[in-house]
Amino acid sequence: MITPVRSSPTAADFTALLALSMALVALGIDIMLPALGAIRRDLGLPPDSTALAMLVTAYFFGLALGQLGYGPAADRFGRRPALFVGYAIYILGAIAAAFSTSLAMLIVSRFIWGIGAAGARVITVTVIRDTYEGEAMSRAMSFVMAVFILVPIIAPLLGSAILQVGDWPWVFGTCVVGALIISAWAWWRLPETLLDDHRLELRLRRVLAAARIVVSDRQAFGYGLAMTALYASFLSYVASSEIIIGEALERPDLFPVVFATLATVMGAAMLLNARIVHRVGTRRLAHGVMLAYLGVAAGFVGMAVATGGRPPVWVFMVAIAPLLASHALLIPNLNTVAMVNMAPVAGTAASVLGAVQIAIGALLGALIDQAFQGTVLPLASGFLAYGIVAFLLILWVEHGRLFQPLVTPSDPDRVPPVAEG
Repeated sequence: MITPVRSSPTAADFTALLALSMALVALGIDIMLPALGAIRRDLGLPPDSTALAMLVTAYFFGLALGQLGYGPAADRFGRRPALFVGYAIYILGAIAAAFSTSLAMLIVSRFIWGIGAAGARVITVTVIRDTYEGEAMSRAMSFVMAVFILVPIIAPLLGSAILQVGDWPWVFGTCVVGALIISAWAWWRLPETLLDDHRLELRLRRVLAAARIVVSDRQAFGYGLAMTALYASFLSYVASSEIIIGEALERPDLFPVVFATLATVMGAAMLLNARIVHRVGTRRLAHGVMLAYLGVAAGFVGMAVATGGRPPVWVFMVAIAPLLASHALLIPNLNTVAMVNMAPVAGTAASVLGAVQIAIGALLGALIDQAFQGTVLPLASGFLAYGIVAFLLILWVEHGRLFQPLVTPSDPDRVPPVAEG
């Protein structure tokens, strides 16, 4: 039985709760980055070791695989129960990571932690799909994703501050405290958004049938794969940014500032998206940004070649900032287009698409990480190569016709439980 919500949230309260729930996913990644040097030291690893990139990769694998379970469960039992299971696993994984004494134990803990984070990601996307339609969904997704992206502004600085007064396990403990606070807020304020007539049985045949709907829908499948390609380069940037700034750019002292500044660019772009998407249109905006992305990525590669892969920090930031801003504009809009036709199986659709994007994206991103040879050239080449793949997939979905308006299937039975504030 679902515990009733004590009071109905306002639209602002509702959106803020979803945004901070999604922010837990990013917090589990970014707050740890300044602590990697201390972790290498305590585990007896060389200062230039890339082995700790596995801590990010393991988290993303857990995040990907966990989504396959939360979506079907959310479609059967409701959004709230699935979310609170995710919160509980998130907290357990973070506690285990804080008490880890070996690299293997830390990697396993991060994997479990990622499984918990998957609940916050899936249920947030699912509740947005339950609540909004069309361009309104894109605006809500943009705001939630903006907060998700803005977390890296604060998280590395917070991690660095914690390291001034304690050791790296306290960094992980901060995530436990954050998850407990947001869990209590959600318990009190998050309504159940699953309609009774959309409640589906938790049977393998039903789950497979719902997954088949996702992969057989050209729009959902194609745009999902396009996002997978873009996630590959972005996840590589997240996983390798600390060592790139420290080794290739030779400015480890600037890592928190550089990372936070670039995250600010992404957050600003997502907030801008929320303001302009209803004027330009979700699909049209995504297509225009995708074309610009390819040109900027080619320029990034040219800069890397011209500087021998070791540019000054400010040149690197100027080159990569437009790419990250483009990611910030593409993520909510491509996700919206992919989810448009998925209302009857929203939970499963969010699971399948999210799992594919993150699991395959992490694998493809790891290829870039492994190619690191002390320069930014592998990262720049990855942005361009995976950007081309994403563009070709979009062309395939659209039969070569770009800039068409977004068409939302009519569904008169779906009345948003929360006003589109």
